[in-house]
Formats: sequence, C-alpha cells, structure tokens
Amino acid sequence: SLLVNAAGQPRKEKVKLPSSLQGRQPNSIPNKKIEDPVAGKVNTSSLATTRQHLSGFHLIPPRVMLGVLKEGCTYAATVILKNVGVNFSRFRVKQPPPHTGLRVMYTPGPVAAGLQVELEIEIFAMVIGGEDTGGLEEISHDIEILTETETLLLPVRANILC
Repeated sequence: SLLVNAAGQPRKEKVKLPSSLQGRQPNSIPNKKIEDPVAGKVNTSSLATTRQHLSGFHLIPPRVMLGVLKEGCTYAATVILKNVGVNFSRFRVKQPPPHTGLRVMYTPGPVAAGLQVELEIEIFAMVIGGEDTGGLEEISHDIEILTETETLLLPVRANILC
C-alpha cells in the first residue's frame, strides 16, 4: 500500500513512483510521431486493445559518471541501448561537439524488438578553460539519441585533473 510502510505504520512522506511506472522515461523528450505506412507494425489482437506505448528504447545505465580523469588520456564506457518495444526501431546519435572531447561509436541500423546495441562513449580528457580551476575541471554534457518516438538524453559527467 502507498499509505503504510513495510512495518505497517503510516508513511510520513509521499511515495515517488519510478518514471518507468509513470509511463515515461527519465531524460527524454517525446517526438511528434508521424505514422510511417511502411514501418514494420505488429497487428495482433492482444496488442490492439492495449493503451500502453509499445515502442521505445531504454538506456542501461541511464547516465555515465566517469569520475576523476587524468588530462591527456582517453577513457571509454559502454552503454546499452535496448529496444523494449514490439516493433523494430531505428535510432541515431547526435555526436557531441569536438570541444567536449566526447565521441560516440556505434553500429547504425534497425534494432529488432527485444534486442540491444552497444554505444561506446569515448572521452579524451582535455582542459579547455585557461583560468585557474583549482586542479579540477568538470565536464558535463547530455548526448542526444534520436529515436522514432523520442529523443533520449544520456548525461555524461567527469572531472578532469589538471
């Protein structure tokens, strides 16, 4: 129950539902979907009555925290983009600007329902600002992943040791 906790006592604060139960993903912007008459659609009676959105991708993990990096070195992290819909879907990654030092490597193409693609996030740790930052400079950028139904934002955070 949302009114009592596990010990059976009344809750003091309101329960926050995860965004997956609220019907939307964190860090995503819905697209105005234009129906594509040639897109592969599944039309079965079990899916015809559901009102839940049956397409989309999930990012695993939903954010990349790289910690403290040494200036002049290259680091990489892998993120999985999983198709949780019932149809095949396409996506593309908007590459970050060069001054961030970030680059995303992936294999383009459609992703079948239930399958996943690996995105390799590569960062070349470099300090851009000329002012004294106390030995650490924070890099923070949201990588845009454009899908057919929404734009996913993958936050990437790192601190570069000068």
